Amino acid sequence: MVAIHAPAKLTVTLSITGVREDGYHLIDAEMVSLDLYDVVELSEGDSLEVVGPQSAQGLGAEQDNLVRRALELCGRTAAVRLHKHIPPGAGLGGGSTDAAAVLRWAGHTDLTEAAEIGADVAFCLHGGRARVTGIGERVEPLPFVERTVTLLIPPVHCSTAEVYAQWDRLGGPVGDNGNDLEPAALAVAPELRRWRDQLGDASGQRPRLAGSGSTWWVDGEHPGEGLLVARTVRGVGDPL
Repeated sequence: MVAIHAPAKLTVTLSITGVREDGYHLIDAEMVSLDLYDVVELSEGDSLEVVGPQSAQGLGAEQDNLVRRALELCGRTAAVRLHKHIPPGAGLGGGSTDAAAVLRWAGHTDLTEAAEIGADVAFCLHGGRARVTGIGERVEPLPFVERTVTLLIPPVHCSTAEVYAQWDRLGGPVGDNGNDLEPAALAVAPELRRWRDQLGDASGQRPRLAGSGSTWWVDGEHPGEGLLVARTVRGVGDPL
């Protein structure tokens, strides 16, 4: 049995730069890895099981698909046991980082193929801090910066596909706080405003949305009920 740590992903900034003919959106984003981890255990067999603090939410179809597609890409089978600590649907790359962990286990390092599994899988395969462009397959490492952030993860599930579709329906708005998807996410899930304001009151900052949602985050350490303090971590290829 092999156990691999799969760190959460935080999208610090996100601009949508275009839409391809096949409907995939082109992005220009800064992403970092956080010390919030799933643990992916792999052993002989062919199964998928979820345990841990977030196991009560089950395994979403998208995440199930990502893990299985990672195994298919590698041409491998395994008994996979996911110790879930990253909430699904929170915009923190839980399914993507689990798939990336499978790819690392199999020694598969092709970022273009990783991005074909899911847009965030390529970054999660590299990790650390990076500029991510294209549909997610271009990962340009950036110097590691130690950073502390406070997350508020609401009990709201945001479908990435639905948020992007709403962005299209809204005519491609530009976000005024570092994330072009924020207006679309608020249109899909208006209740996110209440959680944003709660974190804003606790921190004295204007929170940013993580990716397509639903997590809100601010810089600095602001402990409190329902708030999670996290720190950036290095990627697998970063110098020590």
